[in-house]
This record gives sequence, C-alpha cells and structure tokens, in this order.
Amino acid sequence: MKRSRKVKILATLGPASSDEEIIVRLHEAGADAFRINMSHTDHPTMRELVARIRSVETQVSRPIGILADLQGPKLRVGTFADKSATLSIGQEFTLDDNPAPGDATRVHLPHPEILQAVQPGHRLLIDDGRLQLAALKTDGRSIVARVIAGNKISDRKGVSLPDTELPLGALTEKDRRDLDAVLQTGVDWIALSFIQRPQDLAEVRKIARGRAALMAKIEKPQAVKRLPEIIELSDGLMVARGDLGVEMPLEAVPGIQKQITRACRRAGKPVVVATQMLESMITAPVPTRAEVSDVATAVFEGADAVMLSAESAAGQYPVEAVAMMNAIAIQVERDPVFNDVINAQRTEPEATGADAISLASREIAETLKLAAIITYTASGTTGLRAARERPKVPIIALSPVVETTRRLSLVWGTHCVVSEDATDLDDMVDRACRIAYEEQFAKPGDRVIITAGVPLRTPGVTNMLRIAYIGSDGLSGL
Repeated sequence: MKRSRKVKILATLGPASSDEEIIVRLHEAGADAFRINMSHTDHPTMRELVARIRSVETQVSRPIGILADLQGPKLRVGTFADKSATLSIGQEFTLDDNPAPGDATRVHLPHPEILQAVQPGHRLLIDDGRLQLAALKTDGRSIVARVIAGNKISDRKGVSLPDTELPLGALTEKDRRDLDAVLQTGVDWIALSFIQRPQDLAEVRKIARGRAALMAKIEKPQAVKRLPEIIELSDGLMVARGDLGVEMPLEAVPGIQKQITRACRRAGKPVVVATQMLESMITAPVPTRAEVSDVATAVFEGADAVMLSAESAAGQYPVEAVAMMNAIAIQVERDPVFNDVINAQRTEPEATGADAISLASREIAETLKLAAIITYTASGTTGLRAARERPKVPIIALSPVVETTRRLSLVWGTHCVVSEDATDLDDMVDRACRIAYEEQFAKPGDRVIITAGVPLRTPGVTNMLRIAYIGSDGLSGL
C-alpha cells in the first residue's frame, strides 16, 4: 500500500481495536505500525494481538511494525482509612514506611528507595501533579513535606519525583517477565518507560541481544539532561509528553519536543511524538482545532512518527482517529512551506561514506527530479541515513530481511519492501527499477537513484550510487 505522506502513524491497540477486522481497517486508514501497551495487556492477549497483526501483514503484503511498550516502575502511595484525605495548603504531611492506613497527617509510601533518595527541597507530585508537596526533612524512613498545591489525596495515587534521581533500573520484575514474553513473539521495537540515565538501556539491550530495537521514552527531567548519551545508546526515542508534562513545567514541553526531534534527526535515529495528539476523539468524531495544530506541528518538525494512544485503543472512533491523523499529515506535507521548514533543520552529514552517499543521492534526486531514491539495506542503516536527509522524493527501502523492513516502518519517508537479495550489480539495478515500477513510484521513462553497498551483502557499507532509467517493461533501461 503506497502512502501519500512521509511521516508514519503508530496506533495503539486495545479494547476498541483488538479484532483483526479493526486492525485491517486501521492499517487501511493509515496506521503503519501498532503499539501494544504492556501496562494494560496480559501475555495471552499480547500474543493474540501479535498474531493478528502478522495475519494482517500477510493479507496486505506490507511489512508492519509492532512496538511493545513496557510499563516501567510505577510509584504509588498506600491506602487511607477513609479511602481519601483532604489536606490544606501550607500544612505538613508525612510519607513514611508505616503500612498502617493513612489519614490527613500521613500515608504509607511503600517505596524505601524514595524515602532514602528524596532530599529537603525536592518536590513530590501526587496524582499527575494535582497534589504538590515540597520535602522539608527526611530521615531515610519518612519524608515530612509541606503541601504547596492541591488539597486531596486518595488510595494508590501515583507519585512523580522531578527533582530526585532514584537508584532504580528501568526494568521492574513485571517488565522482565513482559520483556521475555514479547521477545519470544518477535516484536520489532521495545519501548522503555521512565528512563533516567543511559545505563537504563544497557540492561535491556543485553537481554534483547538484537532481537528488537530499543526506543527510550523521554518523560523525566533526568533523561532530558542526559539526552545525547541516551540517544547514542538507543535505536530511537519517544517524546512521551504525558508524564513529561507532569514532571516538568507544561510550558517547557513544546520546546523540549523540538529539542528531542532535532537531536534525533541529527543522529539519524527515529523519533515518535506521543500522547494526547487527538485526545478529544476518544469520545468525539472530530478533533479540536488545537489538536489538529498539535499534530501538524509534529509533522512540520520532521518527526518520524506520530502516535495515537487511547484514541485508537479505547476510544469510540479508532478508525476515524487514524484517518484524521493521516489527512492532517498529508495536508501538512503538501503545504508550500513544509519543505522550507524541513530544509531549515538540515544538519551537516557525518564524515562517513554512508552519509556522503546519502547526501549526494538526495541532492541528485532533487536536482534531476528523479522519481525515487532506492536503498538496499540489510541492517537498516542505509535506510536510516537516507531518511536523515529528509528528501523531497520517496525512499524505497529494499531488504531481504523482513525484520529490517518492519523496524523501518517507523522511519520517516521509507516505503519498505521485502525483496530477495540481488545476485550481482545488474540484477540489483533491474530489481530496484522493477519494484519502483510495481509499487507505483515510477513509470517508464522515469529515472531513479540507487544506493547500496558493494560487495553485496556486506552490512554497514554504503559506497555505491547509480542512476537508472525505468524501461517499458519496468526493468532498467539504457
């Protein structure tokens, strides 16, 4: 299925979209990849969803990516004798290691790591920031804090710590079980929640052993501060604006989104913009104008993908939400200023043969008005470097490795095709031309540009560039 846009759409599956028929409709409406949220999905359901997506993939003859989103550490307060308590701004309130039910003066905090890590002056945000506390004194077993905003607290509400780096890894015991399960099913991407430091990625990479690409979700101030290191150790990033907007000032989130998007593009790694993009479509058939503008901003920034969460997982209009996001993206990319904005963010290539070839292929394709850039890529690296250039013409990524094409389904501008490996240089050119013709990116008389590594089947080597004509039979002409 040929898309009319370059940005990709990642749709979350859930109660409203778990049937195979709905997954087909979501894909037809514009979803390029699907997210399975392990916070709300047990292992049997996850396996069934993966099987249904693979069935749809076979039906539509297109590679479809699957992202499994691990829950990460969930920090919550204990319970109250009366289920909740009403507090007053300015009063002192204690969080401690006493498991007894709480009241208006104290509550159990069943996380000794928090009790030991929080220092005077650190903020504690309860219930997505609806209640805000500032630590006054700590002794390793309790935190005495002052209420600075909000007045209600109830059972099991979440705790966020924007000023505190916790001695916690990114993987909980639940995450370890979930990670083992999703890797067995062959998902393409693993999203890691609440990353604080680069080391959080190392443990997961050791377990994954290359079986899935790793996407770091940026939702904590500690991760923003160490962004370059996290980008270097990850395969992609997600701007998780929900929790990021809790732990950081809301007015800072748009700037951080731009910072992350541009940093990922410089590094040649995909970035997904997520959370509340079309939130009102959970219950309404049309979005607000502000939501349309929000999606458009992410597309103008050159994000690789935009994501739907509850809109497609639990909303009343999942297919309509995907179709709306698709329509917004198409319109933005047709806007006369779109290419100017994208080009203004372009950075200098790295001093490598692959980057030089990718830069040259974009400039040649745009100067000669070629029909497409065709890349042969076994590992996906060549496709990533081609996408980094954000060319005006389509990128056709050919790979004999189906897992590579699935991972590239989240990468900007790439139309992925599973193709048998070429036998020699002439076969490579003929195969590229025929696929460009069959996939309706080029017609007889058009020209395309082909990049690859020679000798063939040598991973990580992009050193060849060739211009070819599409002949009357779809093969290369003179």
